[in-house]
Amino acid sequence: MSQDVVFDLGGVVFRWQPLMLLQELFPTQVRSEAEARQWASQIFETFHPEADWALFDLGRIEPEPLAQRIAARTGLAEADLRHLIAHIPAHLQPIPGTVDLIHALKAHGHRLYFLSNMPAGYADHLVRVNDFFAQFEDGIFSAHVQQIKPLPDIFATAQARWPLRGQPVFIDDVQHNIDAAERHGWQGIRFETPEQVRGDLVGRGWLAV
Repeated sequence: MSQDVVFDLGGVVFRWQPLMLLQELFPTQVRSEAEARQWASQIFETFHPEADWALFDLGRIEPEPLAQRIAARTGLAEADLRHLIAHIPAHLQPIPGTVDLIHALKAHGHRLYFLSNMPAGYADHLVRVNDFFAQFEDGIFSAHVQQIKPLPDIFATAQARWPLRGQPVFIDDVQHNIDAAERHGWQGIRFETPEQVRGDLVGRGWLAV
């Protein structure tokens, strides 16, 4: 029986390893994982919905003023922040095992959607350079609707926009997003690896072994 599966993108479909990225971009300033964690905490503020970066995900601020805001708040150099913001799209490379999973689910007749916190510029880049987006029936980027996970309004928008049947499965790597989806009546799978998610879906009978 065909089912509905909703994917997060960053950290699930695309690589998102900010600690590694910071160490790659700033090797003389970020010399250890501990220093990378400190930088990430200052820049991204754990991505909570009131953070500077959340405004970027919501489409309410452009890259240049974002760099200025974070620099003013943290003391980090604006030039470094602009460098980081500009290089994130290249970092967001597809995770091969998840792409294989997308194709397998589609081949089994399931309907696929995505729900992603993503700035508009990054979203446009990802759709333009990755042809597997054709496997999705539809999707929502936070910047396009000015709503963001884990707040409930983005799940309500998805529910209203998509012809979801029953309880769709939502795959995300962040537990509070899973919790929010489950409060909305969806089923959640916390992403760790493509193999782990595939095993879960096989266990549900949605994929063959």
